[in-house]
Amino acid sequence: MDKQKTITVCALSTIDNPFNPIDDYDQWLSYDVSHGYNTSNWLANLAKTSDLLPNQDSMREIEEAIDDIVNVDPN
Repeated sequence: MDKQKTITVCALSTIDNPFNPIDDYDQWLSYDVSHGYNTSNWLANLAKTSDLLPNQDSMREIEEAIDDIVNVDPN
């Protein structure tokens, strides 16, 4: 029997950003950077991803980095 793997897409945003980073990344990023959050850079510094890792492993690393950020600054 084949087991299907579920992949959950995770994203991080601030509460005041009206744009969805999954559906409207360009506008979300513009708002994020213009308000000095630089969330993508913060996430990139924490997530241990690599082109050599399978996509699922990279996504897991991103999810763990998001969890770490939320634990430090939940707002």
